[in-house]
Amino acid sequence: MSEDVQARIKQLILDRGLTSGDPLPTETELVAMLDVSRNSVREALKALQAMRIVEIRHGFGTYVGALSLEPFVEGVAFRAAVRHHQGEPSLYELMEVREALEAGLIGTVARGLPAEDLAVLRALVQRMAEEARGGEVLSATDRAFHLALYRSLGNHLLSEVLDAFWAALRRVRDDLADVRPDPEVTYRQHAEIVDALEAGDGERAVAAMHRHFDGIRRRLTA
Repeated sequence: MSEDVQARIKQLILDRGLTSGDPLPTETELVAMLDVSRNSVREALKALQAMRIVEIRHGFGTYVGALSLEPFVEGVAFRAAVRHHQGEPSLYELMEVREALEAGLIGTVARGLPAEDLAVLRALVQRMAEEARGGEVLSATDRAFHLALYRSLGNHLLSEVLDAFWAALRRVRDDLADVRPDPEVTYRQHAEIVDALEAGDGERAVAAMHRHFDGIRRRLTA
């Protein structure tokens, strides 16, 4: 019953053209509209909240949620962590998926990277250089770099998926002290990617991206 009610609430969101932050009918109204029990509505809303499809604000009502990929990230990261502790190459598999996505796209980016995006990437590489001298390239800087790389493609879902795999891999790697990157190498590898993009050289950019992942691959297989 709960899954059916979930589907009907999602259809209601679509039919009414609602988006993140918009209010949904009250619990009482949903009971009447869907002709189901109050418990069925509550169970469905709790399940949809876990998926970030709705947000329940106690004392205020229910709203369309952030519609983020966070539940996907949590699921992928936990799956990888469990399998890693069972001796399976789950981190390696996560890395391969992310590498396939990024190396497959970077050549396209190289053919039409706007000057303002190149400037953002240059600034982030400079920040990496400064952080490397301090002993660690911050994960926030690395994340911002990889998000900025594909902004010019104008595909929001693509950016979210890439960021989801970045976050999942980082989340599991952060639990493992033996896979920390050399900050100077991290800086140089990102600088090589930007140099290739500035030259508009797609093949060189793809090769630089693969070298970047080769470093991750070596740490994961060591």
